Amino acid sequence: MASSSSLLSEDQFQCSICLDVFTEPVSTPCGHNFCMACISGYWDTTDLCQCPMCKQIFHLRPELKTNTAFRDVVEHFKTIRIRDTDTDESPAEAGEVSCDVCTGTKLKALKSCLECLTSFCETHLQPHQRVTGLKRHSLINPVENLEDRMCKKHDRLLELFCRTDQTCVCQFCNETDHKTHHTVPLVLECGERKAQLGKMERQIRQMIQERLEKVQEVKHSVELNKKDAEREKADSLQVFTALVHSIQRSQADFIEVVEEKQKAAENRADGLIKELEQEITELQRRSTELKQLSHTEDHLLLLQSFPSLCTPKHTKDWSEVSVHSDTCLGGLRRAVSQLEQTLHEELEREVRKLCDVELKTIQQWSVDVTLDPDTAHPFLILSMDRKQVRFGGTWQKLHDKINKLYHPERFVNNLSVLGKEGFSSGRFYYEVQVKGKAEWLLGVARESINRKDAINMSPVDGFWSVYMRGENIYEAYASPPVPLSLREKPQKVGVFVDYEEGLVSFYNVEARSHIYSFTGCTFTEKLFPCFNTCDEELGPNSAPFVICPVNHAD
Repeated sequence: MASSSSLLSEDQFQCSICLDVFTEPVSTPCGHNFCMACISGYWDTTDLCQCPMCKQIFHLRPELKTNTAFRDVVEHFKTIRIRDTDTDESPAEAGEVSCDVCTGTKLKALKSCLECLTSFCETHLQPHQRVTGLKRHSLINPVENLEDRMCKKHDRLLELFCRTDQTCVCQFCNETDHKTHHTVPLVLECGERKAQLGKMERQIRQMIQERLEKVQEVKHSVELNKKDAEREKADSLQVFTALVHSIQRSQADFIEVVEEKQKAAENRADGLIKELEQEITELQRRSTELKQLSHTEDHLLLLQSFPSLCTPKHTKDWSEVSVHSDTCLGGLRRAVSQLEQTLHEELEREVRKLCDVELKTIQQWSVDVTLDPDTAHPFLILSMDRKQVRFGGTWQKLHDKINKLYHPERFVNNLSVLGKEGFSSGRFYYEVQVKGKAEWLLGVARESINRKDAINMSPVDGFWSVYMRGENIYEAYASPPVPLSLREKPQKVGVFVDYEEGLVSFYNVEARSHIYSFTGCTFTEKLFPCFNTCDEELGPNSAPFVICPVNHAD
C-alpha cells in the first residue's frame, strides 16, 4: 500500500534558500514562499530588496507575517513523513501484539482502542485518526487480552476504582455492589498512584545513592585497612628483624667467648704438654743412666755416681694439674640470661616506638568532650567551661528553677559525671589529665547504666574503665579486675574507642605507652565518656580531672 505522504512531494514544501522543509513559512508579494529567517537574512545582506526566485524588486521592504494556513499544511506533511519513516509494517513477531483486523498475515499493532477493545496496525488505525466519532476513543499502546479490561459481571469497561475494596469496577458496579463505596475514575487513582510511585522511586534512588556512598565508604575502609595492614607488616618486620639481629648478635658474642676460652685452654694445654714432654725426656735419660749403672762391673764408678743419681732433679707434682674451661659450667645459661635482658630491653624499645605510631594514628579521631552537669553527682564541682571536674566534699546546692537533684540522668551513688555527647558508631579519642590525684577511675559508659544505685563499674554494668589508687596500684575494671603493672605513673591518659571493632583502649600519653585494652566488646547503644573523681578516703584528692586538647604534634 502506498504511504500516506506518497502523493505529496517534498519539493512542494522546500525553501529555495535553505533547501529544507519550510520553518515559519512567509509569502512575498510576488507569491513565492520562504522561511521567515531565510528571506529576512537574505534581505539583510543586500541593499536591493528583491525576490530570490523571480527577481521582482520591492521599493519598500515588505512586512512579512507567517502564513498560518500553509504552516499547518507543512507541519502536517512533517508529521506524515515522520510517521511513514517510523511505521513498522512488518508481521507481528512472538511476544508482540498483532492487529485484530488483519486477515492472513497479522501485522504488528500500533495502538489498542479501549472502546473497541481491538488492536490496530497502522493502516487499520487510520479511521480512528480521521473519523470524528472515532477520534474520541481512548487509544493506548498495544496490549494483549483487552477483554481483561472488561467487567466480568456486566461486560462493561472497567473505568472506575473502588478505594474501599481496592479493585477496578465498571459504571454498573458503581451503581449496584459498590454504591456506598468510595469510587474514583481510574485516571484520578492512577495519578495518585503515580505520585506514590514517584515518591517511592525517589526514596529508592535515595537508598541507592546511600548504598553507593556506603560502597565507596567500605571500599575506602578496605583501602585504609590495607594500608594499615601494610604498615603493621612493615612494623612487625622491623621489630622481628631487630629481635633476630639481637639473637644473632648474642649468639655470635657467645660463640666468640666460647672460642676464645677454648683457644686459651688449648694454648695452656700446649704449654703443659711441652713441659711434660721435657720432664719425660729428662726422666727417660735418667732411667737409661740408672739401668746402665745397675749393670756396671766398675764398683768404684757405681759408688761415686750413686749419690747424684739417687737424688732426682726437681720435678713438678702433676696430680692437681688439669685443663678445663667454664664454657659448659653456666656459660650458656649466663648468655641466655643476658639475651633475655637484651631482648626485653629491645622489645620495650620497639613497643614504645609502635605505641607512639599507634597514638599518632588514633589521635586523628580526637573529639571535643565537654561535661554534662545534669549527670554530675552533687559532690562534684564542674568548671564554667565544662572541661574540669573535681571532688568537692560537700553536697552542692542546685539553684535551678526546678529541682534537678533527682534528674533521671544524675548519678547519686557513684562520684561520676558523663560527657555531654554520646557516640553510637565509628571511632573517638580524648585525653584527660589525672596529675595530682590520689585515686581516680576513667573510661566510657553506656547510656542505660544504673545511675542511682551503687554498682561495680565493670563491663557487666555497662562501664569500661581503668582504676588507680595509692602510689602505684592500677586495675582494669573487668570481671574480675585485672591488675596492671605500669613502669611510669600516668599524668595524662588517652582513651580510644572503636565502636564497630568493640575496642576500648587506654594510653599513657606522655610516656607514649599502652596501659590496657578491652577487646571483643559488643556495643548496642550510645557510649559516653565517664569520669569518676573518687573521694578522699586515701588522702587529699582535690586535684581535678582536666579534659585536654589533643596535641597532634606529640
